[in-house]
Amino acid sequence: MVLTPRQLALATLERQFLLERRRLDVAEAVRRVCAVQAQEPASPYLALWNRVRDFAPEDLDAAFAEGRVVKASLMRITLHAVHAEDYAHHHAAMLSTLRASRLYDRRFGATGLSPEEVDALFPELAAFLAEPRTGVEVRDELAGRFGEHADRVWWALRTYGTVHHAPTGGPWSFTRRNAYRAATPTASRSGTGTGTGTGVGPSVDPGEGVRRLLLSYLGAFGPATAQDFARFTLLTSPVIKQALGELDADGRVVRVAGPGRAPLFDLPDATVPAEDTPAPPRLLPMWDSTLLAHTGPGRLMPVEYRPLVVRRNGDVLPCLLVDGQVAGVWRAREGALELTAFRALDAAAWAGLAEEGERLLGLLAGREPEVYRRYWHWWDKGLPPGAETRTVNA
Repeated sequence: MVLTPRQLALATLERQFLLERRRLDVAEAVRRVCAVQAQEPASPYLALWNRVRDFAPEDLDAAFAEGRVVKASLMRITLHAVHAEDYAHHHAAMLSTLRASRLYDRRFGATGLSPEEVDALFPELAAFLAEPRTGVEVRDELAGRFGEHADRVWWALRTYGTVHHAPTGGPWSFTRRNAYRAATPTASRSGTGTGTGTGVGPSVDPGEGVRRLLLSYLGAFGPATAQDFARFTLLTSPVIKQALGELDADGRVVRVAGPGRAPLFDLPDATVPAEDTPAPPRLLPMWDSTLLAHTGPGRLMPVEYRPLVVRRNGDVLPCLLVDGQVAGVWRAREGALELTAFRALDAAAWAGLAEEGERLLGLLAGREPEVYRRYWHWWDKGLPPGAETRTVNA
């Protein structure tokens, strides 16, 4: 059987719990969807609200506070929330990319320091970060040794070192006044140690980290190509090719036929929904992982809408999903929700979006009624002619 583009989109939706909300512990939900984009503090909460039945934001507050879910720089060199037991492998997989993004940057080059000199600093810094510290406190700690270069040294280390963002309170556990702490050792699911250690090097084999991350990715976003996985992670082609080859040889991935020329890979026991499976309306947060996990515009976004949703500086606006495809954007404003559709929608679609909107307003009311307010300027700069906006009130 050759999978159609519609089936691939439905596979992503099903594995991301966007066809049906699941009753899951929030930490397990994060694990099952591989990782949750966390560039904006609100986004992990809104992502899980879309995916978890009877989602209570207090449960995610607790998971962050207890360290069962951690927030760190990982895939695509941006912040993700991941299950604590997955962090060591995800970090090992991404370490070479994270290091290169900082140590080969001219801003780090201006320090005159070698990578080895900065690496050698980390055990001492990890001891300082045993307790949560603000960025200012860390820079002050480094200033005595590195003077004017303290900011650049810390900019590099907080990205590729084993550093988590520490909860700071606020409506979404984290605020823009970031705090940090060193990653602490965790036990793996099987009971064997996967401690993150206190250095910048991985405590698990990088190759095993890539293989584990790839299997997690396929379970959450497959079937997918090697290029899709590269888009999700920014890992290099040779690294991905080696991991796929090893997993293929072990029978842990299989090839499936799809609409494109590039081979698709999936887990051996994975299933794909039927072509006629309906997809309910959803209100995705900014930078939802489903829009960033595949090449091109992705599986859920019509190509003509990409410039309207993914803005010039990379901001990915909160989206309306109608029958599994991006159909517009939304924003919370003045205690209401503005739903803007880029194309004509029928009465049933508007009704479904309005129902979701009422539920979302209930979540936002107790947290941040005008979430993502700082991005309203994209609306001010214009939406396409003919777009229709409807308002949902609480």
